[in-house]
Amino acid sequence: MEFIEQLKQRASENKKRIVLPEGLEERTLRAANTILTEGFADVILIGNPQKVNEAAAGFGLENIDKATVVDPENHEKMDAYADMMVEIRKNKGMTKEQALELIKNPLFLAVMMIKAGDADGEVAGADNATGDVLRPAFQYVKTAPGISVVSGAFIMILKDKEFGEDGMMVFADCAVHPNPTAEELAEIAVATGRTTRAIAGFEPKIAMLSFSTKGSAKHEMVDKVATATELAKQMAPDLKIDGELQSDAAIIPAIGQKKAPGSEIAGQANVLVFPTLETGNIAYKLVQRMAHAEAIGPVLQGMAAPINDLSRGCSVSDIVNLVAITANQAAGNM
Repeated sequence: MEFIEQLKQRASENKKRIVLPEGLEERTLRAANTILTEGFADVILIGNPQKVNEAAAGFGLENIDKATVVDPENHEKMDAYADMMVEIRKNKGMTKEQALELIKNPLFLAVMMIKAGDADGEVAGADNATGDVLRPAFQYVKTAPGISVVSGAFIMILKDKEFGEDGMMVFADCAVHPNPTAEELAEIAVATGRTTRAIAGFEPKIAMLSFSTKGSAKHEMVDKVATATELAKQMAPDLKIDGELQSDAAIIPAIGQKKAPGSEIAGQANVLVFPTLETGNIAYKLVQRMAHAEAIGPVLQGMAAPINDLSRGCSVSDIVNLVAITANQAAGNM
């Protein structure tokens, strides 16, 4: 896991505060202990301090005392966070009484800490469903400026180093949005470029994929990708983006030169943006299994602050690795 070690090293040079709302969950506590031992992020655990300390002692964890532990039932900023919740959701009828009750929920407390600037990112989901993790994030942290859609990227590490950036590529959207419009697809491309810079650590060369290359086929699905390409270029002129391109034209230099002469992306792409979720999800799984590639993710992108969701079947190392990714996202957001 050389890439993860690089992420940890980068994170340790610019430490971020990552909140783990499932502070009494065993894998989360073990992961927190590892993170604090390795020292690449500052950890905030949400849970009753006495119970957290008792659980840590029972598991033989020696570094949990380095974490900041916030009691969801009793902390000094409860009232201030509740006021923020009312202000943000007043059009939805949120009352102070409702907010004071809701802020006791660790998943809501975590996002309000981020909203208030008291934490830089969140990792959750070891003990909660995806919808429960993301709902508070959508309601209070919301999406980044200029972005209306959240998507999921995978860092693909290939054994064949001739592709991408020495064998590393970024695929999106492979996890969240089923059938984006041209405008949403453009936003996904821009968000993926930012993810690539923040996490993969190289300059993105983004190919907008289709079954057509530069008008070789005529269809409304092709038109969507072509339009998205132009919109993405307008949204982020600092990013190198081209499309529409077929996948072979995107990654094979000889084919790229033949099908899209003059393109600075064709044949050299290290970021692949798929036209729909089904194509992205199918592609990353095929590459993962048939090319024996390592697929790291999904990394959620498009939020105003990094909030990432774990599988409830995750391992301790999965949590540690996702915290390293989240810390790098947070550093990239500055």
